[in-house]
Amino acid sequence: MLTIRLARIGKKNKPLYRLVISEKKKDLYGDSLEILGSYNPHAKELQVDNDKIKYWLSKGAQMSPTVNNLLIEKKIIDGKKVKASKSKKAKKAEAESKPAETEAKPAEAKPDEVKTAPAAKEAAPEATATPETPAPAAKA
Repeated sequence: MLTIRLARIGKKNKPLYRLVISEKKKDLYGDSLEILGSYNPHAKELQVDNDKIKYWLSKGAQMSPTVNNLLIEKKIIDGKKVKASKSKKAKKAEAESKPAETEAKPAEAKPDEVKTAPAAKEAAPEATATPETPAPAAKA
């Protein structure tokens, strides 16, 4: 699937971004099909080729959430903004709630295991029981 997304360029601590179109799973810093524009986050300056963007969108290309929000903000496309990232508090809350959910699921599964475990234990001694072996015969 083709995706329009940002590829970082520029110096350390002074990022600049290119709007590129490439395969979604392909490396951002490798080959891209086309460079569609650039974005300077310091000056909030977005330079894009509107015709190329609309062409690729008409062909079925998707956009990353950040690119979607930038293009809507600059009124290049119509639509609603989407949430591009989670806040640190939201990430923390989600991380804390996930272990609680995973702990609850095994607890529900344990009663089933307990019911089947005694039956298995009862059957095991019977299967492993061996008749007593006779004492070795004494040599005459």
